[in-house]
Amino acid sequence: MKQRLGMLIAATALATAFAAHAQPAPKKAAPKAPAKSAITAEFEKFREVLEEDNPAELFEARGEEIWKTRKGPDGASMAQCDLGLGPGVVKGAYVRMPRWFADVGQVMDAERRVVHCMVKYLGYKEEDIRKQPFSNEQRTPDHVSVVTYVAAQSRGMKIAAPQKHPKEIETYQIGKEIFAYRAGPYDFSCATCHGADGMRIRTQDLPNLRKPDQAVRAYQGWPGYRMTGGFMLTQQWRMNDCFRQQRFPEPNYLSDSVTALLAYMTVTANGQVYKGPGIKR
Repeated sequence: MKQRLGMLIAATALATAFAAHAQPAPKKAAPKAPAKSAITAEFEKFREVLEEDNPAELFEARGEEIWKTRKGPDGASMAQCDLGLGPGVVKGAYVRMPRWFADVGQVMDAERRVVHCMVKYLGYKEEDIRKQPFSNEQRTPDHVSVVTYVAAQSRGMKIAAPQKHPKEIETYQIGKEIFAYRAGPYDFSCATCHGADGMRIRTQDLPNLRKPDQAVRAYQGWPGYRMTGGFMLTQQWRMNDCFRQQRFPEPNYLSDSVTALLAYMTVTANGQVYKGPGIKR
């Protein structure tokens, strides 16, 4: 508890420092890029310290319990779930999705596949999951914990989303088009903020997701434990929130559009090392 309190105090101090840096500079003193980069670097160091005692592990443990417990209507468990490497194989599966699944005739990202298996083997109802697909201060849904567990089993592995099946290639291309598509009241696209080097919002550097060494930043740390709420969030939530911020209609949960975007960004990040579930502000 003392350690956690210390980290929260440190977080408050860091946030105050960010606010001070973010104040408008005097007219005669133009803001300097190196100073902004230093702020980002300091926050990354702070994040690394927090991740040594990452609360995401609690949700990972809950997800593992759900995965291994026989609770389906016929005594089934998630050990029958094929994440692309064979029934019950979890290690390395997360970094190899989105991918084609012949049993459903679809390309699925990790969360989409986990929900499919929980409905098929554990008796969950998809309509119930859709009532609260994302976490909030009151509750982290079971499927989010399972995704966290699955993701953690790929910690330290290289991202290797396949591009062998024609539908995998097609999904990647659709995601690439969605990434660049401009629309909405502000004529925004994903590329507006994430399609060039040196973009920035306040104290936050924005990665160029068209480049492999930066695309990994859209993948790294998800699922992520949100410090300001105390719950887990997934890549599905992040994509949904990006649509919202662009003032686009928010996509349906587990939509083809989100899977396509995830395919584009994941394939672009292929070869980069995934560090596992992380911490978000």
